Amino acid sequence: MMDSGSLHRGFSVSLLLLAGLFSSCLKLLKPGHPIRKETPPAVPDYSIAANWAALPTRLDSADTVPYGSTLHDQQQQARADVFFVHPTTYFSRKSWNAALDNELVNDFTDRAVIRKQASVFNAAGRIYAPRYRQATLYSFFESKRKHDGEKALDLAYTDVKAAFQYFLAHYNQNRPIILASHSQGTVLATRLLHEFFDQDSTLRRRLVAAYLIGYKVPATTYQVLRPCTDSTQTGCYISWNSVNWRKPFPRFEGGVAINPLTWTTDTTYAPASLNLGSVPQSFDRIDRGVVDAKVHNGLVWLHDPETSGYTRVRIFGHHQLHYSFHLVDYGLYYMNLRRNAQARVRAWYDK
Repeated sequence: MMDSGSLHRGFSVSLLLLAGLFSSCLKLLKPGHPIRKETPPAVPDYSIAANWAALPTRLDSADTVPYGSTLHDQQQQARADVFFVHPTTYFSRKSWNAALDNELVNDFTDRAVIRKQASVFNAAGRIYAPRYRQATLYSFFESKRKHDGEKALDLAYTDVKAAFQYFLAHYNQNRPIILASHSQGTVLATRLLHEFFDQDSTLRRRLVAAYLIGYKVPATTYQVLRPCTDSTQTGCYISWNSVNWRKPFPRFEGGVAINPLTWTTDTTYAPASLNLGSVPQSFDRIDRGVVDAKVHNGLVWLHDPETSGYTRVRIFGHHQLHYSFHLVDYGLYYMNLRRNAQARVRAWYDK
């Protein structure tokens, strides 16, 4: 059984990639008080549409497609549902958890991640993405002797769990489910997958797949669920962290890694010719054949893209400089992800 502490420790490793951006100002991000001395933000009511970053019944950022592309939002015709848990978009020191009425955070969430990540799935399913009282970024850099960050993540999980329960009771109507996430969202989705799918055979039969991206997920995480081993397997999970070919970060190693160009766990090299299209952070084009992929020691290795728009983050560790593509885990393999989600939904219905 997983606990929040073990999840926090594992995830703090994966978020060290952001240290290259924030190492000089971590002290400025640290909340000036322990979590016990603050009143948590108001508990969200998920019957209120504003407490969702994405709903298929309204126009929102999950409906978008890369500008200038021929892709289309297909949620109204989709035969599955997507429950998407977004990554960290709250960096303040004012409180350990974000309030849901923080307009700056919500706007950044919608523009930066719902549009660029959740939209991957708008051809495969109807997208539901809850806002939640996410833990502030500093939670992942906290000293091991303290537990404020763990408590902030626990609070965030209570919201994601409540949103998922509301989704099941009021929205899903027994349709097949894709669970998808990134970064902090994957910390919480990993717990959600364990509590609701790994332990519940009825709900597990409705799982198309879980895309647990941007977080180290050990192969021993689940009792029943297993990593996907091909492109159409259902009832399984997918995970990867994308890193520079020659300078990966060793502490990321050891988790489950699925090659997003072949959808296998083996170490066979997949050339960039198999990449159906990457979408840069500007979200204004689709670049075909930009990057390759190879599974190595629980990571997805890739050569630096020669095209602009795919930010890599520098990490200093083990007396060496390493590079991660955490910020564009979705964008680098956008079209392969999009097509794969559609293929797994078809496979789920075929079964």
